[in-house]
Amino acid sequence: MDEFLSRNILFWGEDSQKKILSSHIAVFGLGGVGGFCAEALVRSGIGELTVVDFDRVSKSNINRQLIALNSTIGEYKTDLFKQRLLDINPELKLNVINDFYIDDFKFEGIDYVADAIDTMRSKVNLMRICYEKKVPLISSMGAGNRIDPTKLYISDISEIHDKKAPFVSNILYQLKKIGITSGISVVTSDEKPFSQQKISEVENVITSSGEQIQFNKIIPASTPFVASCAGIFMASKIVSDLIRLF
Repeated sequence: MDEFLSRNILFWGEDSQKKILSSHIAVFGLGGVGGFCAEALVRSGIGELTVVDFDRVSKSNINRQLIALNSTIGEYKTDLFKQRLLDINPELKLNVINDFYIDDFKFEGIDYVADAIDTMRSKVNLMRICYEKKVPLISSMGAGNRIDPTKLYISDISEIHDKKAPFVSNILYQLKKIGITSGISVVTSDEKPFSQQKISEVENVITSSGEQIQFNKIIPASTPFVASCAGIFMASKIVSDLIRLF
């Protein structure tokens, strides 16, 4: 096996590394959470990765996102991650979908899904479809409006400690309406969300199929610390589940 995986193999062994190499993971959202998750998966030696995002880098991304630099403002995140991830592992089979996710993704052959979507409709749809298709999924629910990464933890949605945090409670409510109350893993936080100011904006998106989507987007406060760690937590959970190490 390639030398770049040698330190991984010292920990989990060659058989586990072969399992990781044979796995196909999909990461939805390449922002502060999903970007770190995708990169950690590639550095773990994932053989095939599908990344989905529609957005371009903005200056407000620079405080927390891997590919956000002054030199990359205005570029598609998928293009930047394609270059970066293939530079880490040129042998990676990388599928890039530069589009806004609704509910038309083909999940055949996907071993695990990482959900780092920040829009309610798309997030709930993704969680529902993975639940129905029995595709393992871990979802980010609690990286915004926080500063302390030590308060992050992984649990089933039925075991979230604080179900009253607004973003969490809204998602749980939508899932409960369709009969889902357990069976989905999340990375969430015990830290009480905080923001100096509440800001929202109307966002208009045109999908690759030509569908026009308009939604009201709440802009969370974001620090350089929590989103990145949440993404690492997600990648760790995925790899651990693949090789059933813990």
